[in-house]
Amino acid sequence: MSGTEAQGGGDGFAYGSTQEDVDAALADLEPVTLTYQPGGSSAESVTAANGLAFREYVEERSGGKITLETTWGQAIAPYGELVDALNDGRVDIAYHAAIYFPDEFPTVDAFSKITQYSTPAPLTGEAISAAMMSELAWNSDEHLQTIEDQGLVPLSPLMSSGDYWTACGKPGTTAEDWKGRQIRIAGTAHTELANAIGASPVSMEYGETYEALQRNTVDCTFVQPQVAGATGLLEVAPHVAHFSEQRMTGGATAMHVAGSGFQDLPLAYQQIIFDAEAEHMHGIIQATLDAGHKAVADSSAAGGEFSTMDEEVEEMLVAKQEELVDDLIADGRLPEDIRDTMTELADKWTAIVEELGYTDDGELAEFDEWYEPGSIDFRPLGERVFTEAAEAHRPGAASEDDQ
Repeated sequence: MSGTEAQGGGDGFAYGSTQEDVDAALADLEPVTLTYQPGGSSAESVTAANGLAFREYVEERSGGKITLETTWGQAIAPYGELVDALNDGRVDIAYHAAIYFPDEFPTVDAFSKITQYSTPAPLTGEAISAAMMSELAWNSDEHLQTIEDQGLVPLSPLMSSGDYWTACGKPGTTAEDWKGRQIRIAGTAHTELANAIGASPVSMEYGETYEALQRNTVDCTFVQPQVAGATGLLEVAPHVAHFSEQRMTGGATAMHVAGSGFQDLPLAYQQIIFDAEAEHMHGIIQATLDAGHKAVADSSAAGGEFSTMDEEVEEMLVAKQEELVDDLIADGRLPEDIRDTMTELADKWTAIVEELGYTDDGELAEFDEWYEPGSIDFRPLGERVFTEAAEAHRPGAASEDDQ
């Protein structure tokens, strides 16, 4: 963090204030430059939308007083070093793939195993799931404390890169096809799913997966739209299968966090950065859909296909997903009524998504034909999630309640 000796404090402003009121709150503040590491590989990446939307909001809302010096592709700190980098000041704000570190982020690991309770619809399903998982996270004191215990400040405490699919170099999704296949996994849930169908799980970060598939080191991978579209995985694993009735578990894997210097910023600066999460959520959903569009096109160009999972295999995987939930409840890592909670959240956000006018105009297999990248504004949904779930955690909220 550079450009200011601010120690926090100062006047804030209410969420939704006019730009004139924000400018007044910032009038006596010195400019600041913060180091930002978003999740995309570059500003031109199909998954850059959330990082770009966040940066644009922060810099515009602050009248240029906050500059986000943006470094793409985990160039400052890869995920394994990111928490340290956020704590020692090398990075101020970052996207973090917390799913890779279940010991440090046990609630992310637990929550990633309950993402199946909404529709697999290619557009509305992504919007509903992003919203419901965000509200779940903001309502969990244990989850927020886990993030804070790492020295971090949650900005978006749980984010999705989309539903999970399987992608393979060769076609076939019957029970016999899966036996003996080596399948790359991203999280602990997928270890159990792979074992349930007789496949062998192989753990690796997504950056290594393209070459592994290309060299036949692994036969298949569990993959989300953002990863599939951003890495070109479906060029070498074009045969994709997805669930027909619900989502595959494992879909909440990341978070957007600030580091140790955040609370030293003036209150108004903290509020601008926090408020940008409504824009950031718009970008998250857009990035997921845009990447899904590219993934479907990549699969088709490589002679592959998108199809629903073999019914017998899907039944086995769905049963295993529910066993995972039972195990988490038995271990005390999830409450006994978690299924009711997830169903209520799914119903709530399904209604809101419908109310806001979002629709699916076709099937996933033809997503590249009926969805136009960047064509849909998810800011109204991001603002709704913010006011329903995040606003109570906004910097200065406690002092506003006391007034």
